[in-house]
Amino acid sequence: MYEAVLIAGFGGGVIRGLVGFLKHYYSYKEVKFKLPSFLSTMVLSGIVGVTAAFAIKESGIFVFGTDTITPAMALIIGYAGGDFLEGVFKILMKKPA
Repeated sequence: MYEAVLIAGFGGGVIRGLVGFLKHYYSYKEVKFKLPSFLSTMVLSGIVGVTAAFAIKESGIFVFGTDTITPAMALIIGYAGGDFLEGVFKILMKKPA
């Protein structure tokens, strides 16, 4: 069960990375696809997802009234972890007006 949670967290992070990549790819003209950049983004997003799922699992936080985390919940946590870090990054990098 523990491995399934980590794999699902990685999957959630990868899904978030893919959504971000596609958003960037289709938002701008003349964006070239670079396989090494794409693969590194997916791996880093997966690592963020695993880290988020692992942190929630080990913290003992009750999610939906239970202290156990299912793979489905880990997938959502992995996705949200990437989304959370993207939001923090945007806040930190925002230039003052």
